[in-house]
Amino acid sequence: MKTVMKMSTTSPLLVLIPAYNEEDRIGGVIAGIKKFVPSADIIVVDDGSNDRTAIVGRRAGAMVISHPFNLGVGSALQTGYKYAEQKGFQTLVQLDGDGQHDPAHIRFLLSTLESTQADLVIGSRFLSDNFRNMSIPRRIGVWLFAWLLSVLIRERITDPTSGFRAMKQRVLKFCTQDVYGFDYPDADFLLTLHRSGFKLAEVPIEVKPRIGGTSQHRGLKPVYYFVKMFLSIFVILLRKKSIKENEIKNK
Repeated sequence: MKTVMKMSTTSPLLVLIPAYNEEDRIGGVIAGIKKFVPSADIIVVDDGSNDRTAIVGRRAGAMVISHPFNLGVGSALQTGYKYAEQKGFQTLVQLDGDGQHDPAHIRFLLSTLESTQADLVIGSRFLSDNFRNMSIPRRIGVWLFAWLLSVLIRERITDPTSGFRAMKQRVLKFCTQDVYGFDYPDADFLLTLHRSGFKLAEVPIEVKPRIGGTSQHRGLKPVYYFVKMFLSIFVILLRKKSIKENEIKNK
């Protein structure tokens, strides 16, 4: 792993952007974050891109950490979590690097995190009826896992696959442990958080259509995701809550 640029911690808030081949979009995402939360530090985890994502991110003013090759969004996120935990950030917001998430919503997620008992706030497309550009098979998949997760935790969650989230430091520390999912930390990890005593909340967001680039849901990946998620949820339900999880949560 190569650190492209160093930046001192000047803010209790870190905005994390996992990115893969997003050179045409990452600059605009960073500019939007600076506009709406100018006091935040920004980190881009370049997940083995073969374009200029790291260069553009650095020139836009973000801290950039580059993976030597593509490891997947879960690993990219955990690289950012570990950086944030080591630097002592109190709050972390994550959003995608493809320009679909509007940085204007960051303040909404943060205000909800501060005004409620939630430890993690999720930006939901389904609370705002903003999922029309999603393919029907993917929409059905999200609805299915949202329904299953809601039944299991006895709390309504509408968008478990959303990559737009805000979390408190104790969740951040929990995310750096081996209970974290390295592939797609979605419904299965939200279930793990709930079983470990963390509080979840959702707020409505709007998602813009993707322009250019390559979606992580291409090819056979949706099939892999579907099978993996069901198996992961099943394993979590069989696993007893560990003492280690309780200790991390209560810190």
